[in-house]
Amino acid sequence: MIQTRTQTYAGIDHEENHGMTLTGRIIRDAWVFGLLPESNTFAGKSAGDLQNLFEQVHKAWEPYGQLPSRLPPELAERHARIHDEAIQRAKAEGWNAELGDDD
Repeated sequence: MIQTRTQTYAGIDHEENHGMTLTGRIIRDAWVFGLLPESNTFAGKSAGDLQNLFEQVHKAWEPYGQLPSRLPPELAERHARIHDEAIQRAKAEGWNAELGDDD
């Protein structure tokens, strides 16, 4: 019998670069659009779950051309709050927004 082990996501709060990754952005955008509650870190989810979430987030962005500046005021305020809080938290934990030589 062949056994496979599915890798799961550790959660945005356990991610490298303190959540400042593409996966982290997808999760935060899911919070912005109400696709996930802000308390959901997506821990324990599979790559397939992440792909499904990515597709939902992409579809939610379509009416706004994928641009935060085109969001209606309520969503724009939520987007700014969620992403600003994430940036401040990541910086406090040692994340550096500057690109390195290998980036």
